[in-house]
Amino acid sequence: MDLIDQVEKKYLKEQVPSFSPGDTVRVHLKITEGSRERIQVFEGVVIKRRGSGLGESFTVRRISYGVGVERVFPLHSPKIEKVEVMRKGRVRRAKLYYVRGLRGRAARIKELRR
Repeated sequence: MDLIDQVEKKYLKEQVPSFSPGDTVRVHLKITEGSRERIQVFEGVVIKRRGSGLGESFTVRRISYGVGVERVFPLHSPKIEKVEVMRKGRVRRAKLYYVRGLRGRAARIKELRR
Protein backbone atom coordinates (compact mmCIF):
# COMPACT_ATOMS: atom_id res chain seq x y z
CA MET A 1 0.00 0.00 0.00
CA ASP A 2 1.52 3.29 -1.02
CA LEU A 3 1.61 6.48 1.01
CA ILE A 4 -1.39 8.14 -0.70
CA ASP A 5 -3.65 5.17 0.05
CA GLN A 6 -2.62 5.24 3.72
CA VAL A 7 -3.45 8.94 4.04
CA GLU A 8 -6.80 8.60 2.20
CA LYS A 9 -7.85 5.56 4.24
CA LYS A 10 -8.82 7.57 7.34
CA TYR A 11 -11.13 9.84 5.28
CA LEU A 12 -13.06 7.04 3.56
CA LYS A 13 -16.56 6.26 4.81
CA GLU A 14 -17.14 2.73 6.09
CA GLN A 15 -20.92 2.61 5.61
CA VAL A 16 -21.45 3.20 1.88
CA PRO A 17 -24.56 1.52 0.45
CA SER A 18 -24.33 -0.54 -2.70
CA PHE A 19 -25.93 1.35 -5.60
CA SER A 20 -25.34 1.66 -9.33
CA PRO A 21 -26.61 3.69 -12.29
CA GLY A 22 -30.36 3.33 -12.73
CA ASP A 23 -31.06 3.17 -9.00
CA THR A 24 -33.26 5.77 -7.34
CA VAL A 25 -31.48 7.20 -4.31
CA ARG A 26 -32.21 9.74 -1.60
CA VAL A 27 -29.13 11.78 -0.62
CA HIS A 28 -29.22 13.54 2.77
CA LEU A 29 -26.93 16.61 2.72
CA LYS A 30 -25.79 18.83 5.58
CA ILE A 31 -26.46 22.46 4.64
CA THR A 32 -24.87 25.22 6.74
CA GLU A 33 -26.75 28.52 6.84
CA GLY A 34 -24.89 30.95 9.07
CA SER A 35 -24.48 29.22 12.41
CA ARG A 36 -27.35 26.78 11.81
CA GLU A 37 -27.08 23.39 10.17
CA ARG A 38 -29.92 21.43 8.59
CA ILE A 39 -30.43 18.36 6.43
CA GLN A 40 -31.61 18.74 2.82
CA VAL A 41 -32.80 15.72 0.85
CA PHE A 42 -32.20 15.29 -2.89
CA GLU A 43 -33.93 12.31 -4.49
CA GLY A 44 -33.42 11.14 -8.06
CA VAL A 45 -31.96 8.56 -10.44
CA VAL A 46 -28.23 7.85 -10.45
CA ILE A 47 -27.07 8.42 -14.03
CA LYS A 48 -23.33 8.06 -13.47
CA ARG A 49 -20.72 6.79 -11.02
CA ARG A 50 -17.07 7.58 -11.55
CA GLY A 51 -13.70 7.37 -9.88
CA SER A 52 -12.43 5.30 -7.01
CA GLY A 53 -11.17 5.82 -3.50
CA LEU A 54 -11.54 9.28 -2.04
CA GLY A 55 -12.26 10.85 -5.44
CA GLU A 56 -15.31 8.70 -6.19
CA SER A 57 -18.45 10.62 -7.12
CA PHE A 58 -21.93 10.01 -8.50
CA THR A 59 -24.46 12.12 -10.42
CA VAL A 60 -28.15 12.18 -9.50
CA ARG A 61 -30.85 13.52 -11.84
CA ARG A 62 -34.42 14.50 -11.08
CA ILE A 63 -37.16 16.59 -12.63
CA SER A 64 -38.10 19.62 -10.54
CA TYR A 65 -41.05 21.74 -11.76
CA GLY A 66 -40.58 20.45 -15.31
CA VAL A 67 -36.84 21.20 -15.41
CA GLY A 68 -34.15 18.52 -15.25
CA VAL A 69 -31.77 19.06 -12.34
CA GLU A 70 -28.50 17.15 -11.96
CA ARG A 71 -26.18 17.24 -8.97
CA VAL A 72 -22.77 15.66 -8.57
CA PHE A 73 -21.96 14.35 -5.10
CA PRO A 74 -18.53 13.24 -3.83
CA LEU A 75 -19.27 9.86 -2.26
CA HIS A 76 -16.95 10.24 0.75
CA SER A 77 -17.76 13.89 1.49
CA PRO A 78 -18.38 14.76 5.16
CA LYS A 79 -21.33 16.92 3.93
CA ILE A 80 -23.24 13.77 2.94
CA GLU A 81 -25.11 12.46 5.97
CA LYS A 82 -26.38 9.29 4.30
CA VAL A 83 -27.44 7.78 0.98
CA GLU A 84 -30.62 5.68 0.91
CA VAL A 85 -31.41 3.38 -2.00
CA MET A 86 -35.14 3.68 -2.66
CA ARG A 87 -35.38 1.25 -5.59
CA LYS A 88 -33.05 -0.67 -7.88
CA GLY A 89 -33.24 0.05 -11.60
CA ARG A 90 -32.74 -2.37 -14.47
CA VAL A 91 -30.40 -0.79 -17.04
CA ARG A 92 -27.80 -2.08 -19.46
CA ARG A 93 -25.45 0.91 -19.50
CA ALA A 94 -22.91 2.32 -17.05
CA LYS A 95 -23.67 5.95 -17.99
CA LEU A 96 -27.29 6.94 -18.54
CA TYR A 97 -26.78 10.19 -20.46
CA TYR A 98 -29.56 9.21 -22.88
CA VAL A 99 -32.12 9.91 -20.12
CA ARG A 100 -31.46 13.64 -20.57
CA GLY A 101 -33.19 13.58 -23.94
CA LEU A 102 -36.26 11.64 -22.80
CA ARG A 103 -39.52 13.11 -21.48
CA GLY A 104 -42.41 11.78 -19.43
CA ARG A 105 -43.01 8.04 -19.37
CA ALA A 106 -40.09 7.36 -21.72
CA ALA A 107 -37.67 8.61 -19.07
CA ARG A 108 -38.81 6.02 -16.52
CA ILE A 109 -36.40 3.25 -15.59
CA LYS A 110 -37.75 -0.25 -15.08
CA GLU A 111 -37.47 -1.67 -11.60
CA LEU A 112 -35.22 -4.65 -10.95
CA ARG A 113 -37.36 -7.50 -9.61
CA ARG A 114 -35.82 -10.06 -7.29
